[in-house]
Amino acid sequence: MYRGRLERDLKIWVDKGLVDASAAKAVLREYDGRQTSFSAGRVLTIIASVLLGLALLLFISANWEAIPRIVRLTALVAMIWAFYLGAAYLLASGRSILASALLILGTLSFGGAMALVGQMYNMSGDELTMVIVWFAAACIVAALFRSSAQVALGGFLAWAFCGAYLWDHFNQWKGVMPWVPLLMAAVLIALVRYVDAPRARHFAYLMLVGWLAWIFGLNESLNAAILFAAFGMAAFLVVSIPASPLMPFARTAGAAPAFYTFLLAAIGLFLVHAEIANESFESNVWAQATLPLIIVAAATLASSVIAIALSGRDNGAVRFLAYFVFACEILYLASETIGSIIGTAGFFLIAGLMVAVAAWVVIQLERRFSNAGRQETGA
Repeated sequence: MYRGRLERDLKIWVDKGLVDASAAKAVLREYDGRQTSFSAGRVLTIIASVLLGLALLLFISANWEAIPRIVRLTALVAMIWAFYLGAAYLLASGRSILASALLILGTLSFGGAMALVGQMYNMSGDELTMVIVWFAAACIVAALFRSSAQVALGGFLAWAFCGAYLWDHFNQWKGVMPWVPLLMAAVLIALVRYVDAPRARHFAYLMLVGWLAWIFGLNESLNAAILFAAFGMAAFLVVSIPASPLMPFARTAGAAPAFYTFLLAAIGLFLVHAEIANESFESNVWAQATLPLIIVAAATLASSVIAIALSGRDNGAVRFLAYFVFACEILYLASETIGSIIGTAGFFLIAGLMVAVAAWVVIQLERRFSNAGRQETGA
């Protein structure tokens, strides 16, 4: 997607005489040569390696009992080392795509070997511990080989750990295991920076958002929802305010920190709306909820304006999320206040006018951002 925009922009700049045609081709060649750039061949190769790894493990497990125990253990260890050593050789030869495929096969084989050896020797332990060890192995391999594909595999394993925990303990906090996703997210973010795998950071951020939503589910209340929204907005301000000491560090991670922190704030504000409405429904006193809902709606609108003001020009993801939150809140306000007074037809009329005003504001903001960008380029 970015490459397509880059190619179109370069063509425009070449036509305007701003960039030489040879320089534009050199820029595209340099981008295509990056390991982090999208390549259909690389993606298909990784998918093929995953499928081959699964087929190999299923074949071994299907014939497991027919293979002598010493042969099983020797074959598993030899297979894992063969994949990793083969990946090292291919990397040294400059064939990074095939090397990534072998690394994936090696890590998948490692996880399958743990399960098969545990079954063979009746070793005690649970699947959560196994996934943690598997994740650690994937991260070590990612750091040693500086493989972005391995970082992504580590992200999937982190998600697998969360899914395995929630499958058995969705409504309870058991020991220290619920803290593991935080540690996994920190490891993934560190690997993203060390390996230069920017796309893989979304595994960590999405896992953190899900973890916080699960924490709210365990402590569902109006106060928890307010705390959720306040935490998200505070985190957004920390990574977005120019005077913040963390802003330069957050900027190096692109649009993700500001977007996900504002997403947390938006989810928290939605939960506050839901909790107030739920309490009003249970007490059957809707009139008392009107003022709190209006106050929360005003806070939601204000948060959208703040998000656009701080990150709107340079962060398209935050800008469009703020537009969406702003528009939804306007419709909600109209339904809760105007709709009950003037009826359905009047509601749609007023709501349409409100959205039209919001659209006009958005268009003016977009023009201002565009003019500011041109002025900076001209300067």
